[in-house]
Amino acid sequence: MTSGIPSVSFEFFPPKTEKMEQSLWQAIQRLAPLSPSFVSVTYGAGGSTRERTHNTVTRIQKETGIPAAAHFTCVGATREEIDAIARTYWDAGIRHLVALRGDPPETEG
Repeated sequence: MTSGIPSVSFEFFPPKTEKMEQSLWQAIQRLAPLSPSFVSVTYGAGGSTRERTHNTVTRIQKETGIPAAAHFTCVGATREEIDAIARTYWDAGIRHLVALRGDPPETEG
């Protein structure tokens, strides 16, 4: 914000259905003229949306040119699994990750 112009970003949840995907893309098209600094795509508990997050964030970056950041949780993952996730994003052209600890599974109390 050194130029005095506010920096904005938007966070999206990966769509679960085709109808939700259409709604997401309508929202992105409406928000794109605001020139967000980046957008991020969340990640469901325990990685439940891993594939949808990956698909959504890579599509946003490819089709809009808006820098996209992918969320992912680290709880319960090995270093090798985290490295593999990061490498997959890198290979897809994603350079920003939001790595979260995440909530432990309920069985861990």
